[in-house]
This record gives sequence, structure tokens and C-alpha cells, in this order.
Amino acid sequence: MERNPSALASTVRSPLRKHGIRLTRQRELLFEIINNSHDHLNADQLYELAKKQDAKINRVTVYRTLKLLKTEGLIDELDLMHFDGEQHYYETRLKQPHAHIVCLRCGSVQEFFGEPLQRLREQIESGFGFQILVNRTEVGGYCADCQNTLPSEETLEAGPARRKVIPSKRRSSPKK
Repeated sequence: MERNPSALASTVRSPLRKHGIRLTRQRELLFEIINNSHDHLNADQLYELAKKQDAKINRVTVYRTLKLLKTEGLIDELDLMHFDGEQHYYETRLKQPHAHIVCLRCGSVQEFFGEPLQRLREQIESGFGFQILVNRTEVGGYCADCQNTLPSEETLEAGPARRKVIPSKRRSSPKK
């Protein structure tokens, strides 16, 4: 990943400064990786990507930075329907609101951006007099590829406790 200092300043440093986060090279690097990733990264993946750019970074720095960025509202921690057990993934909050659509069989993750999500938010705020600060939406089911390979009775099974999960490499769609 090439680092353009002027682009880095606007996309990474500005939100960090706005939240009063002390700027360090490693914090900037970690936030930049999360912000520019086209995948939902877990802490180990983030550490490995960061280590390629800064051999001195350590796991403690990664975990502390994730906690700080999450506390400051700059990233979200996702479980993505617990497809990979208790694994957590991270993404920036700088993107527009979206839903995560997770295949419960192959683990593919797609993102849905659209007006229906905004209308739902408005309905909740006006109908309940509720001020939404954080909003995460996950939908679990079977992607088109997996639907074509499932026995017909498996698609009718309800709930995660009854699904037959076949482990495979998680796929993500490009972020918008």
C-alpha cells in the first residue's frame, strides 16, 4: 500500500485529531489500514498487514489502538453473525451506513448501501423518539452460490443452531 502524505492527512489524521487522539506513526498506520481495506479485518490480520510496513509494531499496540479507535467512535467492532466463532472484525465508521449480509454457509460478506436503511433509521428515531448514535445491521442467510448447492430441506432450517456451516475462506465484497 503506497502512502501519500497529503491523502493520509485528510483521510487519517483529520478524524484522529478531531477526536483528540495523540498522533503516532503506528496509530496512523493502523487506522489507515482499516480505512483503506476492502475486507473486514480481524486483529491478527491487521497486525500482519501493519508489520509489513512497520517491523517494530507489536500486538499490544494493535490491541490498544483498536480499543482507542473503538472508544472514540472511529471504528466498529463486528462479529459478522459469529460465522468464525467469537472472532471480531473491524471497519471504519467513515463509510456511509450499510448492512452486512453474511452467508452462513461459506462466510462471504457483502455490504448493502441504500435508502431503505436510512428510512428505517428515520422510522426508529421518529416512532420511538430515539436518538441513534450507533447502528449496525447484519443479515444472515445463504448466498446465491450456496443456495444452488444446498439440499432443498437445508434452506428451510431456521436459526443458527440448526444450520450446517461448512468452513471456508471468508470472502468480502469491495467497500464503497
